[in-house]
Amino acid sequence: MPSRFPNLRHVDHPLIRHKVSSLRDRTTPPHEFRRILSEVAGLMTYEVCRELETGPVEVETPLERTTAHRLLRPITIVPVLRAGLGMTQGILHLIPEARVGHIGVRRDELSGNPEGYYVKLPPDVGAGPVFLVDPMLATGGSAAHAFNLLLGAGCTDLRLVCLVAAPEGVARLGREFPSIRIYTASLDRELDSRLFIRPGLGDAGDRCFDT
Repeated sequence: MPSRFPNLRHVDHPLIRHKVSSLRDRTTPPHEFRRILSEVAGLMTYEVCRELETGPVEVETPLERTTAHRLLRPITIVPVLRAGLGMTQGILHLIPEARVGHIGVRRDELSGNPEGYYVKLPPDVGAGPVFLVDPMLATGGSAAHAFNLLLGAGCTDLRLVCLVAAPEGVARLGREFPSIRIYTASLDRELDSRLFIRPGLGDAGDRCFDT
């Protein structure tokens, strides 16, 4: 993790590096892109969940009574529509009991500013940790929009899970939301003049859904 970004957690693993290379490859077809994106999200989930609180619970094994541990608070996954949907299933595969909310945000291609168009969250979304899921962290505008909505809904434990991040977006979220951690599979080089991540992997939503 680069010291200049104390809010960033780089989830570095040989399998993740291997799979991200396929996601970057322009020849990877949509069905393979969706599958691999889901797999990477699942691999990242182990690190994102590392510090979740657990508590003791008494259970009966086939042989005796013993003390085990279970998560104390409900987890909510909130994909940013639409690209975030590609990562959601990989997380749900490991945490099937998680709730799922949705936040719709699109970026104005001329100004680069986020425009919200949809919000649907569990009524008690703030009762536990919330994983905001979006493959691309570019300017940080969409994530900031979503964070403000979630904070307004009473959330106190927020984490952003993204596939690739630009330094500009990480820096902005660090300034505006210093207590929120960002988990990424790759910190890329920069944003270009069109606000695309370089080297990046193109538009994750378009590549997921072949649009």
